[in-house]
Amino acid sequence: MNNVLELKGKRFLQTSKNGMRGGIAMNGKVEVSTEHLLRLKSQLIQIKEFWDKETKPFEGILVSVYYNKIVAKSNRIAGLFKGADSNEAIVGAKFNRDKSKHIITYFLDEYDLIKSIELISNTLNILSQKFAGKISKNIFEDKNIVNPRVFKDLSVSMSIFKQVIADVSYIDSFEVELPTIDVKQSIITLYDVRKDTKLLFERLGIDILSSRILDNQTVYLDEKQVGLLFEKAPYLVSMATVDLSNLSPDDFINEYQTKMVTIPSPSIEPTIGVIDTLFDESVYFSDWVEYHDMVSEDIPKNPKDYNHGTAVSSIIVDGARLNPWLDDGCGRFKVRHFGVAVGAEFSSFSIIKKIKSIVVNNSDIKVWNISLGSNQEINDNFISAEAATLDKIQFENNVIFVVAGTNKPSADIVKIGSPADSVNSIVVNSVSKNGMSTKYARKGLVLSFFAKPDVSYYGGSEEEYIRVCEPLGAASVAGTSYAAPWIARKLSYLIDVLGLNREVAKAMIIDAARGWDEKPTPEEVALYGHGIVPIHINEIIQTKDDEIKFVVSDISEKWNTYNYDFPVPLKDNKYPYIAKATMCYFPLCDRLQGVDYTNTELNLHFGRIGDDKKIKDIKGDKQNTEDTLDGERNYLVEDEARKQFRKWDNVKYIAESATKRMIPKDSYRNKNWGMEIKTNNRLAPQDGVGVRFGVVVTLKEMNGVNRIDEFIRSCTLNGWLVNVIDIVNRVDIHQKVNEEIEWE
Repeated sequence: MNNVLELKGKRFLQTSKNGMRGGIAMNGKVEVSTEHLLRLKSQLIQIKEFWDKETKPFEGILVSVYYNKIVAKSNRIAGLFKGADSNEAIVGAKFNRDKSKHIITYFLDEYDLIKSIELISNTLNILSQKFAGKISKNIFEDKNIVNPRVFKDLSVSMSIFKQVIADVSYIDSFEVELPTIDVKQSIITLYDVRKDTKLLFERLGIDILSSRILDNQTVYLDEKQVGLLFEKAPYLVSMATVDLSNLSPDDFINEYQTKMVTIPSPSIEPTIGVIDTLFDESVYFSDWVEYHDMVSEDIPKNPKDYNHGTAVSSIIVDGARLNPWLDDGCGRFKVRHFGVAVGAEFSSFSIIKKIKSIVVNNSDIKVWNISLGSNQEINDNFISAEAATLDKIQFENNVIFVVAGTNKPSADIVKIGSPADSVNSIVVNSVSKNGMSTKYARKGLVLSFFAKPDVSYYGGSEEEYIRVCEPLGAASVAGTSYAAPWIARKLSYLIDVLGLNREVAKAMIIDAARGWDEKPTPEEVALYGHGIVPIHINEIIQTKDDEIKFVVSDISEKWNTYNYDFPVPLKDNKYPYIAKATMCYFPLCDRLQGVDYTNTELNLHFGRIGDDKKIKDIKGDKQNTEDTLDGERNYLVEDEARKQFRKWDNVKYIAESATKRMIPKDSYRNKNWGMEIKTNNRLAPQDGVGVRFGVVVTLKEMNGVNRIDEFIRSCTLNGWLVNVIDIVNRVDIHQKVNEEIEWE
């Protein structure tokens, strides 16, 4: 086996995008007519009349644009509302019912709306007078027909006319969104109308405690308050979810064994954070657990409330001894356990608030396990408040959450429950000992395109249950709750013992699960994520003799972050390899943007450098392997959706096929390979600045030859510092670093 290599010491270079923007583009599938413009103008006038009559607690108006397709950022309104600042006015985005079109909500001033009506009127007149009442893409782009001479002495310039025509070519209609929900106590998210939430509710005559406000847009309301809000200002509600959560039920067999078990005292082992139900301090491994009871004294606690949390922590501390078939070679871990819920119903809202403060106040912990999950299915159009909180915490803090994929409470619940829709977390589904999906596992995807779960692991089944320790002794259990802690152990080993950053660690876990399988079916992705993580840590940090596996990490500062210094060994002036690469990063996310949730996209390119100085990308013509989920009619209706949206996933996997007839690749004048990370931002350009990425690259030699020594030598000559990820060596360093010094 070869060890994985860590390449350091040569920073990636950064270049900005040159200022060349594509011109104004009209939708080629649509002909814009005066009839269409008249209809849109009439709708905007009706919307203006609606808001004129409305006594509202804020200044400004909300308008929803029903687009005629799923629109890329470049095809959204760019002239009709607020001119060039239209994008900044977006306060929400969702899909229509069959997920083939965008509905995007804008927050405007009254003046903006009047201006938009005027713009449409002027455009309408010009279309009627100069273009016989209709215009197609061919005419739109024909400079002999549409040119500055035509617009001489007209009320609107050519560029404004073209922009309005381009805008409306992507629009079906304008409306004011009025939600319908069952009135229950709920976590409500409001559109951002640039007003303090507390003041907003005061103006509506709704008294709300500050403790019920999560952030300026998300609040917890009781049934009466929800009723008042829907009566007085329903248009303010962007999202609503019921707050009552139950733990996803586990399968278990109570065959308690109370024989005495001994365990050595903890020393310098890393600590994993556990956020769960309560922990019983009488168990044999309690010296390994620092316990904090965060549940209010007013809430009654019964013995069952200690089972789940204690069982989860027992896997993290002593899982390998309890389950010898799952001995991962990672040893034992200490746990800092926060009991935030009892086994019965609990408030998601109160847990969210606790998690934020727990993580901030325990900054020494890098890996957190959450095996709590809701019985309710996630929403197709927005990320849950719980998951969004976890995503924000991970963006702001150098931590990673491992989240259980939730279990089926009944046969009619199919999709995963919150917080397993967290995009930045690593979400774990469950498989049986033979590697098949369990009967209790639920399915992704999230927002129609994010691969959630990320990975799968052994969570117990009738074939072989997971052995845990509960307050009354050993028990046999099954559930995604017991798959997640095994992944938390592996992540902590990679981060806390081997010293890798979280981006690289997450990429290594996903890469090991994926292997060379470049085309999983949609059904497989929804159930297994990228695949099943190998049991032993060696299978993640070592690779076959005919493979060179290396990791790199850096920070994206500009549009293109690149490095052209990867000296891949040659044979007879050709490259006898197939290659794959996995990249992970933790973007800023915005729940208020609905389906357009991740603000930043990093796109990975890797391959030879051609004589034209461009990278010959290993992924060939595919935009991203996300396109390999091609048959996914059950999740997304339209090709357009796939093309536009899979690219926003924050895990990238690109690979060459290991099944095709392998032919060595030609080399060019530059004998190195290159890697580029291209950054796109949905809203503000600064969102993508300072985002760290981790990439794992594997080169597989076609003839089974081990070329790792040659690669290490070439890297060193090229100025790289090559760290061999050697377990023995790294563990020694970890011990030395954590030794207590005794002063005489």
